[in-house]
Amino acid sequence: MIDLVINYLDSDKFFSLLQASLLFSVGFLAASLLSRATFKICLKRFSPHHASLSRRLVYWLVLALFIASGLKQLGFNLGVLLGAAGVLSVAIGFASQTSVSNLISGLFLIGERPFQIGDTIRVGDTTGEILSIDLLSVKLRTFDNLFVRIPNESLIKTEVTNLTRFPIRRLDLKIGVSYKENISQVRQVLLQVAEQNPLSLDEPNPVFQFLSFADSSLDLQFSVWTRKENYRELRTSLLEEIKVAFDLQGIEIPFPQRDLNLSKDTVALLQQNRHDKT
Repeated sequence: MIDLVINYLDSDKFFSLLQASLLFSVGFLAASLLSRATFKICLKRFSPHHASLSRRLVYWLVLALFIASGLKQLGFNLGVLLGAAGVLSVAIGFASQTSVSNLISGLFLIGERPFQIGDTIRVGDTTGEILSIDLLSVKLRTFDNLFVRIPNESLIKTEVTNLTRFPIRRLDLKIGVSYKENISQVRQVLLQVAEQNPLSLDEPNPVFQFLSFADSSLDLQFSVWTRKENYRELRTSLLEEIKVAFDLQGIEIPFPQRDLNLSKDTVALLQQNRHDKT
């Protein structure tokens, strides 16, 4: 009789363990499938960033439900586990206040949506393309292929410039020409260069501005619009074409110059010193 009871209990534990293992396996599979389906659906309506967050949320939510069911099948008291998890969460929260601050800041960034994956942003002296937006930090790849992690709290407190938020950007070139040059001719040359460059947009029109009379040059600004993906290429090509056009038209780009005026006494003293040496 005792052997039958022991065999019954062993078989009961075995079936409970088998059912829990089945729930765990099905949970992993269901979480993966549902998270992928959620990502595809959200990607059609929302940004890649929000689609990625929705996929993670669905994955961990479904997986947590199946894990809870499996633990209950094994005889664990979920109320005790949830209480212990609450106490542990409070302890971790006190121990990692910075992480909590980054988490809350990440929620603000998600709601505000100042940028998304693929945008190029400038934070302080760092400029790069956004690789991922997580709850604790934002990952960037700089133009020289460096990986940069910026905590969300820093992004909330710092001025962030989104360089690719809008489809077009304006390129501002500061140019100095000699005082002897004809400003109208310089304007026409610059407009012709912009018109012939295929990366320059006709609308909005290029803008020519006379900034100031500098010490050694007439300071000008020439602004040209282009699509955001052509910005760096346009900057290089336009500078090269302006230099070639100025050389062809004989327009001088001056370098800093200083005029030195000597008094008669100084000139006489210099001549006397030269005479003494000879």
